[in-house]
Amino acid sequence: MWDVIVIGGGATGLGVALDAVSRGFAVLLLEQADFAKGTSSRSTKLVHGGVRYLAQGDLGLVREALRERGLLLRNAPHLVHNQTFVIPVYNRLSRPYYTVGLKLYDALAGRLSLGSSRMLTAEQTLNHLGQNLQTRGLRGGVLYHDGQFDDARLALNVAQTCVQHGATVLNYAKVSRLLKNNLGQIEAVEVSDIESGTRYQAQGKVVVNATGVFVDDVLHLDEPTQAPLVRPSQGVHLVLPQRFLPGAAALLIPRTDDGRVLFAVPWYGHVVLGTTDTPLPQASLEPRALEQEVDFILNTAARYLQAPPTRADVLSVFAGLRPLAAQRNGSNATKNISRRHYIRVSASGLLTIAGGKWTTFRQMGEDVLDRAIALGKLPGRPSRSAELRLHGAPSASDQPQLPEHLGVYGSDLPALQQLIAENPAWANPLDKAFGYLQGEVMWAARYEMGRTVEDVLARRLRVLFLDARAAQRMAPCVAALLAQELGRSSSWQQEQVISFRALAQGYLLPEATNAATPTQVPASAASATEQA
Repeated sequence: MWDVIVIGGGATGLGVALDAVSRGFAVLLLEQADFAKGTSSRSTKLVHGGVRYLAQGDLGLVREALRERGLLLRNAPHLVHNQTFVIPVYNRLSRPYYTVGLKLYDALAGRLSLGSSRMLTAEQTLNHLGQNLQTRGLRGGVLYHDGQFDDARLALNVAQTCVQHGATVLNYAKVSRLLKNNLGQIEAVEVSDIESGTRYQAQGKVVVNATGVFVDDVLHLDEPTQAPLVRPSQGVHLVLPQRFLPGAAALLIPRTDDGRVLFAVPWYGHVVLGTTDTPLPQASLEPRALEQEVDFILNTAARYLQAPPTRADVLSVFAGLRPLAAQRNGSNATKNISRRHYIRVSASGLLTIAGGKWTTFRQMGEDVLDRAIALGKLPGRPSRSAELRLHGAPSASDQPQLPEHLGVYGSDLPALQQLIAENPAWANPLDKAFGYLQGEVMWAARYEMGRTVEDVLARRLRVLFLDARAAQRMAPCVAALLAQELGRSSSWQQEQVISFRALAQGYLLPEATNAATPTQVPASAASATEQA
């Protein structure tokens, strides 16, 4: 019997599993798709306290998030780093206004501060953001520091950390039923293996529903008439070539037409631009950007960039769903809903955690375990998750200077290099436009639980989110390598390429679509590389 069964392999579920194993509990985590398949791989790539929440006066949430930001930089330095942000100022009174607010932001971070905010001249602002920034009326700027990360890679490393500490974590394992005893208390879950179709049962003392925007689906397995707890809100991001933000700093547009903020963030040699806040009636694993969201982002960016991006410049567009608290008053103002998390305990004993944000995932897990202990479901043991270095975290002296994407492997890099040395072909790139290597696909399949072309190109390597056309080009080579490692057939390869290319088409804007011509999947990875 498991002490804790966690349903959901995104940021929230992984945070629960991490805290549970840190206390020495026996943990089983079940994810219906791949780790971070949904919202948790589709963020703005920021580990932050949230300057917007500061403006809303939620100092407690900001302080908590800033503390967690500092812990993540310490525990996962290969994935999380200090990023400089600049707010350009075009109004004489705005610069001191933003400076005062960001000094409070610095103070709330305390000893875990990443650096002091300060005012910039117009020339300094251009030096940080690059010469594409709109100079007409520019009076200066304000600089501050926050965290940036690779969300899907962090999810994977948390899952690996859980395994290292004794947990069992499974992707493509869908919970189809909650099983109750004669007293109506949940004592087990029924699980379907998505790949084989096999069903099995797992018994647990505590069952946690940590499925993000899908918490209501699991709640309805327990209580079919339960009113919705979560209302999905969509955030869209556009990915552009680096020339639109050639400086090293990220750009923060402090107020948009809908009252939000807009970020332009350097990420793996590209620029992530977003986001929006659009209420949706229901959740899906592959949400799609609405035309008005794309137009809103491009139009807002055009006011701040001398050479504004167009639809044809967008390399990839992705949408994620925030699991916000369902409003009872019919309001559509999702941008004003708190990002705090909350925990619900059902009559059956099911613990459901909803809300929250990536930055506070560890604290969310700690709070769930504290609640389970307070309910008498588990013996009292202290949390140690704040002290856990995550899988791959190197010591400061061991971290080499590497191309950015190889740096994400951290302490795994020597083993990856040794694997690549087994076969000279594995040192070849998947595509001439990127530095990703064939050996990384083999590593993803062998050591990172990658099962499909999508798993590899979307979440192990981040190509789908950086350049959807390049991802389409890489698909045949990746399918051939996975088939070699996983023992799959040529028909499986063909199906993988077709399904992935169809998926990737949804990451391209219609006017910019240039669908890859279907090709026969090569019999070997080497021939796939020659075609790429």
